[in-house]
Amino acid sequence: METSLKDRLFNLIPPAMIAVVLSFWAFGPRSLVEHPWALTVTSPLIVIAILLLEAVHERHAGWRMNRREFLTDLYYSVLSATVIAWLTQKLAEEPLVALKASLGLTTAWASHLPWLAQVAMVIFLIEFGQYWMHRLMHNWTPFWLTHAPHHHITQLNAAKGAVGNPIELFLISLSVVALFDFDKTAIFAALNTMGVISVFAHANVRADPPIWYSFFFTTIRHHSLHHSTDYESTRCNYGNSLILLDRIFGTYREGEGILVGQDDRKRLTIREQTMFPFAPMIEKFKVWRAAKQPRGALAEASPADDLDRDAAGAKAAA
Repeated sequence: METSLKDRLFNLIPPAMIAVVLSFWAFGPRSLVEHPWALTVTSPLIVIAILLLEAVHERHAGWRMNRREFLTDLYYSVLSATVIAWLTQKLAEEPLVALKASLGLTTAWASHLPWLAQVAMVIFLIEFGQYWMHRLMHNWTPFWLTHAPHHHITQLNAAKGAVGNPIELFLISLSVVALFDFDKTAIFAALNTMGVISVFAHANVRADPPIWYSFFFTTIRHHSLHHSTDYESTRCNYGNSLILLDRIFGTYREGEGILVGQDDRKRLTIREQTMFPFAPMIEKFKVWRAAKQPRGALAEASPADDLDRDAAGAKAAA
């Protein structure tokens, strides 16, 4: 089947967007790229741009954005950029920096590496941790309970990478980058580059990047297979941005999914996603409380219940 000009152009957009991101952070004015709010602005711009591409060249009509999905995605995007980011800084990054200082560790060598090498190293460090965290979430029940809500999504869109239980969003944000003295712009460039890759990997955009791109980076084909409804398909392609890690550690699988979701493909509400990890404990507590209820109280309640049923039956017969 011959590929249309539109398809060929869209296939080049993911690598082209990465090139734009790297150029911005490498050659942009220092006053701009080192501004504290720079990353806060560029990250949502990437998501917005790819959302617009969904409207122009969608991959599957069944994944088409609607109002409910948009509002849910917006909620989680804001949550990740505010509460989760603050918790990560206070509970992970700042303690790591303090530990580094207390131990007298120095990593000045990191800032002397070529800029692109720093970007690549930041991406690898973050992705290596996320890969193994992701595998852990699929192989140990306590962690799976935090990750399962992300697999209950029933369609893929640009912002779906941010949708999940808050505990999972915090765990997946952890990294050891704070231990290294990388150039700030290299860190920002790495985060935005991963953002481009992972957003496209969740996006409803008909874009199949070149072979060299899909060898190293996760695409929608890889990740949609991971989100498929059958259990075996979820046991592969764990890389959020670097599918190369799956190739290295033997968890790579070729293919693509269209039907995505978990179990009966029931879409969870925000409240259900938030409470999901605690559902087993809540259910056990309900059983325990019912078992602790005095038997006499249950026996006394039975005649009244019978009278109520009899009265309801008589009323229905009349």
